[in-house]
Amino acid sequence: MMTLPNKITVARIVLAPLFFISYFLPLWTGRLNGVSAYLILIIFAGIEISDFLDGYLARKHDFVIDLGKVMDPFADVLSRVTYFLCFAFTGLMPLWVFLIIIYRELAITFLRMMMMGKGIVVAASLWGKLKAITYAVSGVLGVFYVSFERLGLFLVILKPLRISLVIVFYLSAFASVTSFLVYLKAAKK
Repeated sequence: MMTLPNKITVARIVLAPLFFISYFLPLWTGRLNGVSAYLILIIFAGIEISDFLDGYLARKHDFVIDLGKVMDPFADVLSRVTYFLCFAFTGLMPLWVFLIIIYRELAITFLRMMMMGKGIVVAASLWGKLKAITYAVSGVLGVFYVSFERLGLFLVILKPLRISLVIVFYLSAFASVTSFLVYLKAAKK
């Protein structure tokens, strides 16, 4: 059954490749910096708002179903990995941070499938929530940085913003590894 929250989740899955295309427009065309900046801001906002909205609606109207429990984390990972791939490819995110994040996400997906096969659900830990927060902050700062740079806005804050962004990327990598280890420990039990 395709509930409204699940339809919103599917929209988020569709928006992830649109973000990728919009992000790389200037690199592929040699122009369209402004168009790209506005598109990635709009698509990013759409992805993040829909992430909140689908969960809110599912809980409020008791539409929590197994399909949504699988699709929602998949949409989260797909969208965030898309942002981070764009950032890493253009040199904004250190490649080693991207690798840690992608390895963690693939390993967690594998573990979740194994656990679900046994009928076991491992609840999110504090570190998992901190990881989600650092990913979100990384996404917001990264999208703002790229957009400001492409639009030629707030140039005076780009350097401190970039330094802040790198620090948040490092924190994301740390939270990613730590949350994986916590999840692995909980899964062993």
